[in-house]
Parts: sequence; structure tokens; C-alpha cells
Amino acid sequence: MLRLRRAEPDMRIEMMPLIDVIFLILTFFVYAMVLMVRVDVLPVPLESYASGESAESDPAIAVTLRLDGSIFVGQEETGADGMLDAIASAQADAPETIVYLVLEAGDGTTDRGPRLTSVWDRLHRAGIDIKLVGTPSESGP
Repeated sequence: MLRLRRAEPDMRIEMMPLIDVIFLILTFFVYAMVLMVRVDVLPVPLESYASGESAESDPAIAVTLRLDGSIFVGQEETGADGMLDAIASAQADAPETIVYLVLEAGDGTTDRGPRLTSVWDRLHRAGIDIKLVGTPSESGP
């Protein structure tokens, strides 16, 4: 029996599929980076009207309960006793001042629960409308 020997083909590495895969991955990462950019505000040119008035925001003051239990009204530490006086002086200048109750984020060294209920109760008894500041929760209300 006669055998024919065929020469084995030379091994080659095909570059075209490799280049296709690299461009596919590059395209994916470029597209992912474009989607990661957050656009919060788009600049919109506003028209000016003769009958228009400029918008003014309501004045606000924050009552902050720090991690160590200290109480700040605005930027000044007032404590629980001076809190109402500081709010009253802020509302004397502008009666429509909004009062926000803010808890500093983090794990504190003291239990702020009783302090929070005490501050809430004092503000409520004084007839002050209180708004809470926080982050939205993952689940709905």
C-alpha cells in the first residue's frame, strides 16, 4: 500500500478575530464611560419678561444634633437651653424662616435618641414647624 505524505500546514495565529474582540471590548468600555457621566443640570437659556419678578428662596435655619450630642443652631453651638432663643431671633428677622432638624451621619459615642426626642418635643411645644433632613431610603415609604 502506498502512502502519500502531506506536509502539515504551518501553524498561524489569526490576528483578525483578535482585533475584532479588542475593538468590541474597547467599544464597551467607551460606552460604559459615557453612561457614567451624570448630567445634573442642563444649561437652558431663559427668556426675560417685563412682567417677571426674580425668585427668592425662603430663609432657612438648621438645628443640628452632632454625633457627640451637642446641638447647633446654624453655625453656633447653643445647647438645648439656648436653642429656642436662637431660633426666635432668626424668626424675628424673617418670620417665614424654615427650621430643619438635622442629624449628623455616623456612629456617635452617645445615644442621641433621648436627645432627639427632647429637641423635637421642645420645638413642637414652641409651635415651630419642623422639617427633617435625611437621605432617601432604598425601599419605599
